[in-house]
Amino acid sequence: SWVRLRINGHDLRSLTQDSLRAAIGIVPQDTVLFNDTLYYNIHYGRPGASREEVEAAARAAQLEDFIRQLREGYETRVGERGLKLSGGEKQRVAIARALLKNPAILIFDEATSALDSRTEKAIQAQIELAAEGRTALVIAHRLSTIMNADEIIVLDKGRIVERGRHAPLLAQGGAYAQMWLLQQQEEEAGSTPTDRDDEHPEGESFAAPAGGVA
Repeated sequence: SWVRLRINGHDLRSLTQDSLRAAIGIVPQDTVLFNDTLYYNIHYGRPGASREEVEAAARAAQLEDFIRQLREGYETRVGERGLKLSGGEKQRVAIARALLKNPAILIFDEATSALDSRTEKAIQAQIELAAEGRTALVIAHRLSTIMNADEIIVLDKGRIVERGRHAPLLAQGGAYAQMWLLQQQEEEAGSTPTDRDDEHPEGESFAAPAGGVA
């Protein structure tokens, strides 16, 4: 059967490609950075933004402390595809870029997967603040990043097998609860569940809040 997609009540097919792209900000798992400065790479999210807005986006992405430690600050060049930055630093630049765009819809595709636990928690708090008043779609295998979502959608081989909030899904004892238990055990054992798709045959979990927390 066909599914009709609507954004803010409007049929997706009635929207222009330009208006749709303008309304969406994406933070992918593998961020593409330019061989230019940190400032340029963040500013790329909205070329007309002021320096104050760029710096505010960097703070929201927990990037400012790192930039302050650099001798050239925002003018530090990141190298080809950001090779001078760690994976976590690259992702924070991508998050800052998306926040600078200030879109109505934010899509985070494994956006915190390259971050250590402490940084992830700090950024997650900022993501939840950024999601207020807009729609945020969070694609994740690390379930701790979506536990506060308004709605969690669990996919298995491309099909929806469960949906709901965190606590009710745990109570059901289904696929989501099994993934959650496995990840908690891995964390207690000191291993990291990130990027272990082969250990989670259920596939991905989506957090799809409507103008709430991500």
